Amino acid sequence: MNLSQFLLILRARSKIILAALVLTVGTTLVISLMMPKTYQATSSVLLNSKGVDPVSGLTMPGQLLPGYMATQIDIITSKNLALRVVDRLKLADSPAVQAQFNAATAGRGTVRDWLADLLLRKVEAVPARESSLVEISFKGADPQFVAEVANAFAEEYQRLNIQLKVDPMKKVSVYFTEQLKNSRDALEIAQSRLSKYQQEHGIVSVDNRLDVESNRLNDLSAQLVGAEGQLIEAASRQRMANGAAAESPDVAGNPVIQNLRLSLANAEAKLAEVGQRLDQNHPQYQSAKAEVDKMRAELALQTKAVTSAVGNNAQILRQRGDEVRAALLAQKNKVLELNRTRDEMGVMIKDVESAQHAYDAIAHRSSQTRIEGQAEQTDIAILNPATAPLEPAGPKVLLNTALAVFLGSMLGVALGMVMEMLDRRVRSEADLSETLAIPVFAVIDWNLPGKGRLGLKKLLSPSRPRLN
Repeated sequence: MNLSQFLLILRARSKIILAALVLTVGTTLVISLMMPKTYQATSSVLLNSKGVDPVSGLTMPGQLLPGYMATQIDIITSKNLALRVVDRLKLADSPAVQAQFNAATAGRGTVRDWLADLLLRKVEAVPARESSLVEISFKGADPQFVAEVANAFAEEYQRLNIQLKVDPMKKVSVYFTEQLKNSRDALEIAQSRLSKYQQEHGIVSVDNRLDVESNRLNDLSAQLVGAEGQLIEAASRQRMANGAAAESPDVAGNPVIQNLRLSLANAEAKLAEVGQRLDQNHPQYQSAKAEVDKMRAELALQTKAVTSAVGNNAQILRQRGDEVRAALLAQKNKVLELNRTRDEMGVMIKDVESAQHAYDAIAHRSSQTRIEGQAEQTDIAILNPATAPLEPAGPKVLLNTALAVFLGSMLGVALGMVMEMLDRRVRSEADLSETLAIPVFAVIDWNLPGKGRLGLKKLLSPSRPRLN
């Protein structure tokens, strides 16, 4: 079927098409005029997208998430919010509403749930494109009532948003309060253990005490080295004094022995001179010899005394070395004990510091969550409250009529095509050629006489044939 055939069919079935169009438009117009008027009120809320927590000052990227806006729309159209609107407007307390509920549900369920479902059917939340604005609309027969319901949805959405933030923070605050108590107990136990350990070991400042004891250990080590050196020298002098006293520097360097040796030499010289002149039995000789013997005896006595002094000095140095060595060993054990004490106390100090850090962190977080749980701030702001509409939002007669014209035309054309399919007629040479499957050689035009549009008589007059 080509365009000319389609137009011929529309022309032939114009009455059916026109009747369908008139019937559709008339029915739509009558129904639109009979429908009750509906009013729509819209309240605009702004979702603050700064993403900054007013309590902690931290950046919250929740508004940047792809599902954030969809989540907010779901909250607005949730039954929980609708129930809050019902309670806010006290709709369930009206006797008329209760009577309607009993008539509609026969008393099954609750009037709050029934009203919430009715409100959700007429409420609509639409986010604006490329912005954080959400429009909450409500339709109804009473303009004042629809404005109140739209504003109630916006305000309850704002309060519900606060509650959704505050309630978890309150639960978290209770948890942190319990954890804070446990952390405080752990900190007190750690501090008590540290204080008790310091009292038992008499520790005021372990670092200063360790420095003092370490310096003392170093001094004792130096004293031991010096004492051992002196002991070696004293032992050498003692051996020399005991073995060859005459060659001992301690004996030779003693001034008393030097004087005695000089006196002995003089006495021996005197004795030799006397022995040359006198006989051994002579009294002078005997006197000189007694003097020499006396000098020798005193020299031996002094030598023995010096040798004994050298031995005593070596013994003293040996005893002093033993004492210094014992003191060094005791000091070393003391320093090792202090190191062990410092290590043990260091572990306790770390336990106290760890407990203190945990307590500070939990206290900070607990304080923050407690403040957040008490904060009545939200990032939802009502930008444009709903007002009672002056003009009804429906029914839209002009729009319905225009749609009825379009749909009626489509219906009429469809009916015309159906009628044509049920009663197919030849309306052009193309139809004849397709129906008989033979070529058309000529077309005869039938010219009607001019007797008006509704002429009753038709004359046949041949015309010049037209060859295709």
